[in-house]
This record gives sequence, C-alpha cells and structure tokens, in this order.
Amino acid sequence: MDVQNLAVQSGLWGMIGGAGPMVKLVLLLLLIFSITSWAIIFYKVKLLRRIERETKQFYDLFWEKRQFKAIYEECGRFKSTPLTRIFVAGFTELRRVKGGAGDSSDTSHGIPPDEGMDNIVRAMRRASMTEINLMENAVTFLATTGNTAPFIGLFGTVWGIMNAFRNIGLKGAANLAVVAPGISEALIATAMGLVAAIPAVIAYNHLTTRIARITAEMEGFSADFLGVVERNLSRDRQQGQ
Repeated sequence: MDVQNLAVQSGLWGMIGGAGPMVKLVLLLLLIFSITSWAIIFYKVKLLRRIERETKQFYDLFWEKRQFKAIYEECGRFKSTPLTRIFVAGFTELRRVKGGAGDSSDTSHGIPPDEGMDNIVRAMRRASMTEINLMENAVTFLATTGNTAPFIGLFGTVWGIMNAFRNIGLKGAANLAVVAPGISEALIATAMGLVAAIPAVIAYNHLTTRIARITAEMEGFSADFLGVVERNLSRDRQQGQ
C-alpha cells in the first residue's frame, strides 16, 4: 500500500499535493515571484525594443531638420523614446530663457546668454534622470527575485527535510516510503526556487545592458543638443562684433 501511495505521489502534481502547508506556501510565493518576473520581462523587452527603434528615428530627425522649432512640432510622433522628453525639456527651457519667443526660438536666431545655458543643462539632466528611472522601474524586482528565490526555495527544502526526519521519528522506520514525501517536498521547493531565479537573473542582466546603452544615447543626444546651441551662440557673438 505504501508503494502504491509513493507511486501516486511520484508525479509533479502529486508531490505538490502531498506537500505540507508551509511548503505549499513557499511554492505559492515562488509562483507569484515567477509570474511577476515574466510579466516584467515581456513588458520591458517590448518597451525597450520600441524605445530603441524610436530613438534611432528621432536622432535621424534631429540631424535632418536641425531647426528646433520644426523638430518640436514632430515630437508627437515619438512618444516612446526618452529623447523626445529630453529635447522638449531643453527646448522649453531655451524658450523660457529667451522670454517665450515665437519663431525666434530657432537656434538660427537669438541665442540665450551664457547664464541661460546652465538652466538648459539642468532641465535636460532632470528629464534624463526621470526617463532613466522610468526605464529602470520594476527591473529591480528581477534582481530581488534572483537573489531571494533560491533562499526561499532553500527554506522549503529545509522544511521538507525536517518533515522527513519527523516522520522517521514518529514511525520508527527509515524506509523509502517514510522519507520520500518529505524529500520530494524538499526537491520541488528547490527546483521552483531555481525556476524563478534563473530567468530573472538572465533578464535583469539583459535589460540593464540595454538600458545602459539607451542611457548612453541619451547623454550623447544631450551633448549634441547643447553643442548646437553653443555653436550658434558663438556664431552670433562673432556676427555681433
């Protein structure tokens, strides 16, 4: 009879069904971690792919148009790339420094004084930090899953082994039928911990690499934007002399 019960519990669902309340709670927690991690992975991969595509398109637009006002009018087409928000922040501060000029907000006309450049730099830096925080939002959960899931599974493992030894003590026997249920709980908890942790760690490294690459492009764009403003400032100064 014990052999038949062992055979019934030998499957995955049999081991889960035969687990104690504590191990089931551990497995439920790991399942929640795993489902949440995969949801974040799919969402972030899709989002970063769209950001990368629009970033390239906006960069091409920036060098094609070269006129800030014309670029500003096209920003509505690029809602995903952070370059749009960085450009709008810089352009808005540029106009504010110049007193809300209309058509003269192009860099080919009036240029803000030197003291206005610091304001533009700060506005673009704030926008960049906001965009970086948005891209990194929820990605840290993957790191948390990768760091904690194995230990949560290990807790289930220890608990399952404790039950196995307790059953040995209660029944006064150490045969396979006595220890197998507790050992199976231990193994399934360990496996679930790894199943939740491994994809989370891989995805975290992948996503942080892509976010770092986008961040570098944001810094390069900010430098290009400020470079255009500074070149035109120098040109206007020479013309005014």
